[in-house]
Amino acid sequence: MIPPQKQMTGMLGHPVAENPIDRMFDAVYAHYGLPWQFWKNDIANTDDLALAVKALRPLGYKGMAITVPWKVAVIPLLDGVDGDVEAIGAANYMTIENGRLIGHNNDGKGVVKAIEKVAPLKGQRVVMLGAGGAGRAMAVELAWAGAAHLTLITRREEQGREVAVPAGTTLLMNATHLGCAPEMEEVPLVWDTLNPACVVVDVITNPRITPFLATARQRGCPVVDGVEMLVQLAMQIFQQWTGITPEEAVFQRAVAEALGETPAG
Repeated sequence: MIPPQKQMTGMLGHPVAENPIDRMFDAVYAHYGLPWQFWKNDIANTDDLALAVKALRPLGYKGMAITVPWKVAVIPLLDGVDGDVEAIGAANYMTIENGRLIGHNNDGKGVVKAIEKVAPLKGQRVVMLGAGGAGRAMAVELAWAGAAHLTLITRREEQGREVAVPAGTTLLMNATHLGCAPEMEEVPLVWDTLNPACVVVDVITNPRITPFLATARQRGCPVVDGVEMLVQLAMQIFQQWTGITPEEAVFQRAVAEALGETPAG
């Protein structure tokens, strides 16, 4: 018997080689017996982005994730966006509904769920490094979740100097690409000003424990890694694409295997 044609999903971004999202999604599709596949597409410039988005309909894609640096630039290429994208100004995935490309953003929702496994967000004094597409989404969702104060420090401001964490910070987040494999760059931070009770968060997915998080752990801070955020937002995307409500354990096992870790349980 000829197997059914694969339903295609994927991701647009640059760089994408180190992201485990394709192996994670493919393992989850297989677990639920879906003839679906996930392709990472490395799109290096805006001309190629426009061509890639235009090709999604004729190629029959069911959905597409969007990562750096295209979360803002992709919006004019879509047929419509949801209320979250309107509020945030960035999209991190799209659905393809009746031939229409619709942009969505759940970056911040994934972050909120991941952080609240460690500490409640209400009343937190947050410092965020980076204000790109992901940073915008997270800033909005953190405010909606009850954060008391939010300070944004952009990459341009960081360049060439170390950043001192303001006194009273209770949640510190790296929303830049610093620390991503293979370069593994250090975040230019003055750690001496950080309270050990401060929750430290990194959006990087590979490696799971970045130099930023490793230093925070050494100083006794509770940490939230980017893989946990990826799992939380990917579960929502999977449900919207397929109509199936996934078990979190399935996604946790899939991402651990994708990263070469030993899955819990």
